[in-house]
Amino acid sequence: MAGVKFIVIYPRPTDIEAFEKVYQDEHVPMAVEKLGGKTKIVATTVVASPQGIPPFYRIVEIYFPSKEALEACAASAGAKDTLAHAVTISTGGRPIFLVANEQTFTF
Repeated sequence: MAGVKFIVIYPRPTDIEAFEKVYQDEHVPMAVEKLGGKTKIVATTVVASPQGIPPFYRIVEIYFPSKEALEACAASAGAKDTLAHAVTISTGGRPIFLVANEQTFTF
């Protein structure tokens, strides 16, 4: 089943430990509280790359049941606050924001 999600890609922070503290203690609770209509959040930490030090540190996927639900969330003050906070905590550069359709292949 296809799904829609909002993706946040954080560049590698200048201080990983400091980033993780503010991410876990402030940003995740803010996202849980303020992003209405989401069905789940998947937060991935990039630990290695065959090309050397990975340029990205975290990839976060916020799932919604429909494009309309994502758009309603994006228009809210809570989402705007959460995105602004994401920018302020991203010490390695501006995060990348994407909207994507998901297709799953099961083997």
